[in-house]
Amino acid sequence: MEFGRIAPEEIATTDFTLPPDGKQTKTTLDGKKAKDPLFYVGCAKWGRKEWKELIYPKKTKEADFLGEYVKHFNSIELNAVFYSIPKEEQILKWKETVDANVKGDFIFCPKFSRTITHIKRLKDTDFLTDEYIKAISAFGPYLGPCFLQVSDNFGPNNIDVLEAYLKKLPNDLKVFIEVRHKDWFIGEARTQLFAMLAKLGKGAAITDASGRRDCLHMELPTKEAFIRFVGNGGEYLDSDKARVDEWVVRIKSWLAKGLENVYFFLHQHDEADTPLIADYTLEQFNKHLGSDLSRINFIPKSNLLL
Repeated sequence: MEFGRIAPEEIATTDFTLPPDGKQTKTTLDGKKAKDPLFYVGCAKWGRKEWKELIYPKKTKEADFLGEYVKHFNSIELNAVFYSIPKEEQILKWKETVDANVKGDFIFCPKFSRTITHIKRLKDTDFLTDEYIKAISAFGPYLGPCFLQVSDNFGPNNIDVLEAYLKKLPNDLKVFIEVRHKDWFIGEARTQLFAMLAKLGKGAAITDASGRRDCLHMELPTKEAFIRFVGNGGEYLDSDKARVDEWVVRIKSWLAKGLENVYFFLHQHDEADTPLIADYTLEQFNKHLGSDLSRINFIPKSNLLL
């Protein structure tokens, strides 16, 4: 992910402190602790050749990467369907791969296709949206929440367009919205956006990226958190771990106030070692949040010839 990337020399001077909870979060979380919150931790892609000899066996073919991915994670933020309206046949193939390899629950969180969000800008998209929903419905029990990201130049002057589009979506389609235009995060526009999402029962994606701290709005229109964590990786792994630690503290406070589900997706600008920070996240969630997520099964160095 290139969004929010900063120069390496800026990382040490960046304030990664999480902001206070937003106004809408204080309204949404009523203090009634959920009995059995659900936790999903994953990445944004499975097709990473760099993960061979790390979590994929050395001789794994690209066509088999998804089958290996689902052995380590219980979810994925599915960006693959962003580039075009997905075909039902492709979705069914992915579903079959999960059926053949997964031992527990798994969910895909598909991104809305850019034809809908970025090219058509949510206007005159009834047919395209129907095609998108029809296709992703083929995931069946593996379909998780969808993720709708509008373009960087889609500002608050488009709030009526956004609201009209969201109102047309099926009530049972769980959706999280990510906005990026800086004006969404200030003043009345901020209040209106998150109040509107709360009224419609739609969630808000929170993106934690080094260079766009404004996207770290800490607003929860629903009792679910959808967090896109963008680490810096490599020599900055310790910094990423400290940021995860702070997220664990915040999520724990939200759980005590009524948060029901957590979706936490790990990104890096260079995805080569994303499984490292993902495994640390799984460890900390299990240790401090009461989850029981399987840790990543890294390939021992002695098995690299497999």
